Amino acid sequence: MNSATLRQTIAGPCGPIECAIDAPAAGVVPRGVAVLCHPHPQHGGTLDNKVVQTMARAFVQLGYRAVRFNFRSVGGSAGVWDEGRGEVDDALAVVVAFRESGLPLALGGFSFGGYVASRAAAVLSGTAPAERLLLIAPAVLNFPMAAVPALPADTVLIHGEADDVVPLSAVLDWARPAVLPVTVVPGSGHFFHGQLSLLKTLITGAWHP
Repeated sequence: MNSATLRQTIAGPCGPIECAIDAPAAGVVPRGVAVLCHPHPQHGGTLDNKVVQTMARAFVQLGYRAVRFNFRSVGGSAGVWDEGRGEVDDALAVVVAFRESGLPLALGGFSFGGYVASRAAAVLSGTAPAERLLLIAPAVLNFPMAAVPALPADTVLIHGEADDVVPLSAVLDWARPAVLPVTVVPGSGHFFHGQLSLLKTLITGAWHP
């Protein structure tokens, strides 16, 4: 993301996981750790995806240490594509590696990464729940998203009005039973082209102080 981004490898369930860590300014004590999940590995998704980088910038501005990582088989991460199952395990391994005692955990994901973040949040909900969840254009059609009641009540969900990968109507159908609010970006497609600055502002504006 910038020259201060720290690249680190951690042990994962099927080998090394490549991570990128961005921290608040020097001297600022982090208010929490945000683990962020990238889009579909078989469609070019990596930790350097522009939407995921935007999420990281937003969390750093909010005072979090932001951790992006490559799912198994992507970049420097070992393993092979596991159709979403093992990728949830990858996210949980990153949480274990970077979660700090006493600091809140935030989870976030874009597209396929939204599915992974939702499943990871559901797994953690019974023992060590995440403080909050951020979902950007989550892949509600092709993957078994966690049920909304299993997620933090103040989950932030942002979607593009003109998303042609995950239709807005599908996200509304998923969110409706639990009355989870959806912030809609008018005219935006799946990748928020030309609207990343607005996306960052929406994230920081939606997060509690």
